[in-house]
Amino acid sequence: MHLDDLARAVRSRAHLTGEFRLRSGATANEYFDKYQFEADPTLLREIACHLAKLVPPETQALAGLELGGVPIAVALALETGLPTAFVRKLAKSYGTCRVSEGAAVTGRRVLVVEDVVTSGGQVLASATQLREVGAIVFSAVCVIDREAGGADALSKIGLPLRALFTKSELERAAG
Repeated sequence: MHLDDLARAVRSRAHLTGEFRLRSGATANEYFDKYQFEADPTLLREIACHLAKLVPPETQALAGLELGGVPIAVALALETGLPTAFVRKLAKSYGTCRVSEGAAVTGRRVLVVEDVVTSGGQVLASATQLREVGAIVFSAVCVIDREAGGADALSKIGLPLRALFTKSELERAAG
């Protein structure tokens, strides 16, 4: 699928209007329901195919963020062959008690994978947690950058953000 067609399909499938409270606490009159494109195997496959082109060659592991980044990271792992870690918002108090499950991240160059980035808050928090356990978190990718300051916030901690689509690009795709 051509990238423009994918943009139209993602927007058509996931764009909602109304009043929505975002993770950042802000209120928005439009929302991208990421679970709609993550639950669609055809769209998810196409997203992973195009997102794989944004994976830096030095990446040694992917880190999918709970919850929406996990299906994106798994699909991206199938496309790239890279091992994948699943990053919790908080470490469990039982079992392994880790914040990161799955692939080892300590000493590896880790690419954070998220679905939608607004303020960048969860990516910032998770990158910090991963760095605390020895991961070399050097970059992040997302499907949609809402262009609400997330990329700037991430750049301040040395974490460039590459987005498959920006909010503006999805708006243009709607025609």
